[in-house]
Amino acid sequence: MHHASDAAGTADATSGAASPRILVIGCGMSGILMGHRLKQAGLGSFTILEKAATLGGTWRENTYPGIACDVPSHNYTYTFEPNPGWSMVNSGGAEIQDYLERTAVRHGVLEHVLFNTEVVRATWQRDAWSLETSDGRTLVADIVISATGVLHHPAYPDIPGLQDFAGAKFHTARWDHSVDLEGKRVGIIGTGSTAAQIIPALMNKVGRFSIFQRTAQWIFPLQNRPYRETTKRLLRRFPILTRGLYRWHAFWLEELFSKAVVGGGWRHRLLGWRCRRNLAKVRDPVLRRKLTPDYEPGCKRLIFSGTFYEAMQKPNADLVTEAIERIEPRGVVTSDGRLHELDVLILSTGFKADQFMRPMELVGEGGLKLSDAWREGPSAYRSLAVPGMPNFFMLIGPHSPIGNLSLITIAERQADYIMKCIATIRRRRVAMAPKAEAVSGLLAEMKQAAAGTVWSSGCQSWYLDKNGVPGIYPWAAGRFLREMKSDPQLADFQLTPLPGSAHASPRPGTDGGKLGPLLPHGS
Repeated sequence: MHHASDAAGTADATSGAASPRILVIGCGMSGILMGHRLKQAGLGSFTILEKAATLGGTWRENTYPGIACDVPSHNYTYTFEPNPGWSMVNSGGAEIQDYLERTAVRHGVLEHVLFNTEVVRATWQRDAWSLETSDGRTLVADIVISATGVLHHPAYPDIPGLQDFAGAKFHTARWDHSVDLEGKRVGIIGTGSTAAQIIPALMNKVGRFSIFQRTAQWIFPLQNRPYRETTKRLLRRFPILTRGLYRWHAFWLEELFSKAVVGGGWRHRLLGWRCRRNLAKVRDPVLRRKLTPDYEPGCKRLIFSGTFYEAMQKPNADLVTEAIERIEPRGVVTSDGRLHELDVLILSTGFKADQFMRPMELVGEGGLKLSDAWREGPSAYRSLAVPGMPNFFMLIGPHSPIGNLSLITIAERQADYIMKCIATIRRRRVAMAPKAEAVSGLLAEMKQAAAGTVWSSGCQSWYLDKNGVPGIYPWAAGRFLREMKSDPQLADFQLTPLPGSAHASPRPGTDGGKLGPLLPHGS
């Protein structure tokens, strides 16, 4: 791991041109990927700023029982780092975290990371970004890339008396492993994708499990299974088989799930049939009715589980559909006046999906604040860039096709597009930001497209904002992949020339090494 240096941008090993100073914010899945892409391009003058003491992002933060990726392991894998040793079709969080750590070390990304460094503010100052960190440092960069992810700010419910509960209480993303759940009366608020993993994992351990459900969810029957040792040996011996598994899973994600949600037709009917057939496994008609959503499959995020309904039929499971009125020291009181006495209360209430890199404040041209630009909701040019924010890019930004593809697939394609933008910045010696009219045109097109998706069929979710603009990509995966593969449409960007000396030759003070992308403010 390296530390901040006073050296400026280093000379590119191939072209002799100065490498731009690049700061990547976040060292989770997408930050590690961006580091690899920069090293691959010979741009050694970058640093990854990570707010925590270790890398991993989502997989570091979430350690709850039963955590696993709902994308098949061989598709939730970097194309440059195949892993024939995955233990399960859908591997657990600890195994994914280990894979990310190994990848960062193996590809030399870890040596570029500054841990315990949280960015609180980034300001564009004519031709560069000035970043302020929580420990009082100021860093300067030519290009900033946000790789902060989406689901990392826990959302806490606004329920009267929540702070009064006398037992152990925690959010799923802040799991307290010191709490013994054996034989305890446990309550969980929420029945989304996280709860659907936790409930089966704990049902045989706890004494009584009260599940407080506001909205029933559609469950697609995903049967997770371990890979046999013989299978893993074959995959190690014949890498083409590992690549084949990647492509096979990608095909189904792109051709079935992606098109089923945004295109309807026979794919959506097939998806709905599988979900309804899965629900029919609930034998008790009263319980089955409580678990039946009143909206079309796919309107809200689809949940993948082969064990949820089995767990919900256990004798110690108590599905509560009455609204929560308040929380008392002894437990949860519902609208029917019933007190559900609990020893432990788990909050499975999701994340603030619209926060992205916030609470970091971004201040662009003319003092434009991101908080003002996003007052009506997050928006971006092709998920990657924001008007008025020159040389600033995002991975897994607003309108990314979350839920339709593996997030690694999405991030890899976006990183490739960002690298093409960086090449434009270097070649033309410009500051690059999308035009406002280009973004507004895309938003209008997305809003029109969203009207034809299942998301507009009559449910409430974070997929659509109050104005009907989709938070995620409203077209099939194929279009996204084609867009990311194409060259940037420069007519959609404002290209502002930078001082000729900024990128024409190595800056004074370069040490010629691979590191040292940072300059103290004002130097």
